[in-house]
Order: sequence, then C-alpha cells, then structure tokens
Amino acid sequence: MDGKTVISVDTTGGDRGPGTILAGLSKSAKKNPAIRYILHGDEATLEGLLRRRPTLRAISEIRHAGGVVPMDAKPSYVIRHAAGTSMLGALDSVRSGEAQVAVSCGNTGALMALSMLRLRTAPGVDRPAIAVMWPSHAPHGYNIVLDVGADVRSDAHTMAEFAVMGAEYARLSFNLARPRVGVLNVGSEDTKGRPDIREAAALIGEIGPSAGEFEFVGFVEGGDIVSDRVDVIVTDGFTGNIALKTAEGTARFINDSMRQAFSKGILSRLAALIALGSLTRLKKRIDPRRVNGGVFLGLNGAVVKSHGSADATGVAAAVKLAFRMGETGFARRVADRVALLPAGRRAVAADGHGG
Repeated sequence: MDGKTVISVDTTGGDRGPGTILAGLSKSAKKNPAIRYILHGDEATLEGLLRRRPTLRAISEIRHAGGVVPMDAKPSYVIRHAAGTSMLGALDSVRSGEAQVAVSCGNTGALMALSMLRLRTAPGVDRPAIAVMWPSHAPHGYNIVLDVGADVRSDAHTMAEFAVMGAEYARLSFNLARPRVGVLNVGSEDTKGRPDIREAAALIGEIGPSAGEFEFVGFVEGGDIVSDRVDVIVTDGFTGNIALKTAEGTARFINDSMRQAFSKGILSRLAALIALGSLTRLKKRIDPRRVNGGVFLGLNGAVVKSHGSADATGVAAAVKLAFRMGETGFARRVADRVALLPAGRRAVAADGHGG
C-alpha cells in the first residue's frame, strides 16, 4: 500500500460497532496522511459505511470476515472457533507482513490468546505483557504500567523481561535515553513483599545498567504510579489489572461527582461556569479515551488493544499509537532488546521455571 504504514483493523470488535471504529480511523487519517488501513469485517457492511467516507475508502482495503469474536467468549473457545473472524484476520495481516500493526477493540483475553497463537512470542520472551499509559505528574504526563492483564502469573524472570520491554516502550513514547523503572510492591523497603517480588527486583537491578539501559529505582508503592519518581512500573498481571480497573472506576466517580456537585443550584452553576476552563483541562487529563490503547509487548508483531467501549476519539488515539509503533519498527526493537538479556536468564525463563 504505497509504502506507507499499514494498520490492520478488526472492525467488529468492541461495543459500539464498525461505524464508530471507522469514525475513529477517519479522525486519525485526517491528521496523518501516511496511514493506510486493511479493514477486516463484513464486506457489505463496511462498503455501506465507507460510501459516506470517500476519503477513508480511498486509503482502505477491505478483507471480508463474516465471523465475530464475542466479547464474553473464553480464550479457549475462541482459539477453536477463530477461523473466519475479523480478529484473526487482523492478526494474520501482521503475520504475513502486509501490515505493521493490528488494532482491535475486542475481547482482551481472546486477542492475547490469538496473538500468541498467530504471532508467537519473540525469541527469549517467556510471556508477553499488556502495557498501558497512566496519567502522572511526570513532565511527559504519563507513566507506563505493565503487566495489566496478559497473564495473572509472573515469576521473577518474567518480570525482568517486563522491565526491559517497558523501558523500550518508554524510550519510544517519551524519548527518554534511560527510563526509570520500579517494581510495584506493598512498601518501598527492600525487606517488603513476596519472595518472588524481591527476586524480581534483584534481577532487574542487575540487568538495568547493561542489557536494559535503564535506571532501576527499586520498589514503588501504589501512590507512585502517578508520581514523577518513576517512568515504568513493573507488576504481575493480577495486581496490574486490579489497579487499572480501580483507576478507571475512580476517574468515572470523580467525573460524575463533579457533574452532580456543579448542578445543584444557581451558585453551583455559576461556579462551574467560572471554573469551566480548569474543569475541561482536568477532564481531558483523566479521560481514558485520550490515552486509549494497551500495547501487547513481547510478540513477533505489534498489537494495540483499544477499549471495548471506545468512541471515535478513543479509537483515533489507539490508531495514533499503532502508527507510531509501526513507523518505528517497535516490535523488532523490543525483541532485539530482550535478546540482550544474559543467556542464563533467557534459558530459565524459556523453561518456564517459577511460573
């Protein structure tokens, strides 16, 4: 496709349907003429929607896929019944080299399972991770947290790989030469936490100055996720997913509470009008749509998971991230960085010990 960065899109994943996804693709394309799309979904439906978006149609290729991965389907079921689905088609376009990145708003567990099946993990990677941007007090506005749900089990060696992959993601996203990496724990003292957490910290501290090229700051606590103390926070998928869902719920609660508070009486409405500029900036700051996109790290290919409930703005944000990954050859950069880990570490991880 004209030598441009090609993004393969699962148009049937998510809660809002292909119309919303196409609206997001259109928003992103208007800001970046170097994007091209391969759209996977029902051909007749996509053709009908694209008639109203001729500019988007001109930079898109449709691949018919009649099957849809249900949002509540278990990964084991999806693997057995994935043939002909738009999610599998989107991943296969990356596998074949036709596209640089796949984007889906669909079932997270299913997307990860199919990604591992079709793209496989990169050499030396034990388990992939899902990394997300987290609003913070850092100058660049965000910290990176991983894993937030790819696998609830993460031993010390796997978490060391997460540190290396997360640091590379921070280099790409924040243009940092030596990102600061911390391990999420119940306290910052060296004696705190489970034995595997302390072992992970020891390994990460060893590899940071050499293979990882990052600064290890030690243990960090939950409050540090939004601080300027660290750029990358490493944790297991169980803890990371709970933290993510808690943060999303808190953001919604704050938004709803502010709306209710400023709707009670004339004085409250007047106060809201006076504070409108500041409130708008705050809403954008905590709006998950504007940092939409969890990145699957450690695969032989780039995959971005957008929120299932993402609107056009959220989809556009995920596509913007996907374009940046494809443009820079990010998946290969991560694989090359992990390959620099000491051979002994990779061998133990590959055997699955401790997992």
